[in-house]
Amino acid sequence: MTTMLEVAKRAGVSKATVSRVLSGNGYVSQETKDRVFQAIEESGYRPNLLARNLATKRTQTLGLVVTNTLYHGVYFSELLFHAARMTEEKGRQLILADGKHSADEEREAIQYLLDMRCDAVIIYPRFLSVEEMDEIVEKCEQPIMVLNRRLRKNSSHSVWSDHKASSQDAVAQLIAKGHREIAFITGSLDSPTGVERLSGYKDALAQHGIPLREELIAQGKWNPASGAAAVSELLARGERFTALVASNDDMAIGAMKQLHDSCVATPDAVSVIGFDDVAIAPYIVPSLSSVRIPVTEMIKETISRLIFMLDGGEFKYQQTFSGELILRDSVIDGPHR
Repeated sequence: MTTMLEVAKRAGVSKATVSRVLSGNGYVSQETKDRVFQAIEESGYRPNLLARNLATKRTQTLGLVVTNTLYHGVYFSELLFHAARMTEEKGRQLILADGKHSADEEREAIQYLLDMRCDAVIIYPRFLSVEEMDEIVEKCEQPIMVLNRRLRKNSSHSVWSDHKASSQDAVAQLIAKGHREIAFITGSLDSPTGVERLSGYKDALAQHGIPLREELIAQGKWNPASGAAAVSELLARGERFTALVASNDDMAIGAMKQLHDSCVATPDAVSVIGFDDVAIAPYIVPSLSSVRIPVTEMIKETISRLIFMLDGGEFKYQQTFSGELILRDSVIDGPHR
């Protein structure tokens, strides 16, 4: 294999000059740079990345910790796609670590990325508490950003969407359209997002003076089958409802299929709203109304903050992204309009 010394000899410069050209540190004339790069191309030299990383203290990598319960949904595909694309645009590589099924395993995944010498780490947590993540941010030398959770002590290190407010707004709009009997399918309730969306549903009912009926709440697990099962449970109990909110689009689509199979028309008998505004939402029949969560914007802000911090910058403000209800054919006016 070609060595740096051989490149130096071919370019007619010192080994130190080749090193400065590759690291970008120190002044080297353009003419000399051109000779060095030509020598590298002709010789097929490949820099030793480990040695370069030790010298520059940078690996040009960003780490991302995500629990594997997210892997099967369209939401995760969008999240990962935009994270990888935007990392590449910043001239870096993305390294994914599996947070698995517990807070301990999420911590292990974070430590793995730190041990891999990632320049910075993004945490998309499910099990770690806000207090634990605040502590991680404060203890780590590398910049840490938390996605989709609001930190208390280090709020500028978090980018999040207010799922409770988004859910509250979706239910309030159904109420404004004349619906009073509104069913709700939760996500997994060990998920902070699932808890917040359920809380928003309850708050909207309370604010409009509508009594909470626990029997109109059915638990789902983020997938279409659980949405269908939730509707079967509601119908088997003989519950009457003119609208239904599901905590994500996958469950909403499963719910609509089960309503159809049970000869309950959507939206004529039951209006339906989901969350995430997945790509197929406008194309199913009827087209699905959904709360759009700005995943692309959240990832862009997260990575921009990390790069800014790596360059010595510091943020003093937090960033919250609001959901937006996209009304489509699955929602019509209710009987109390």
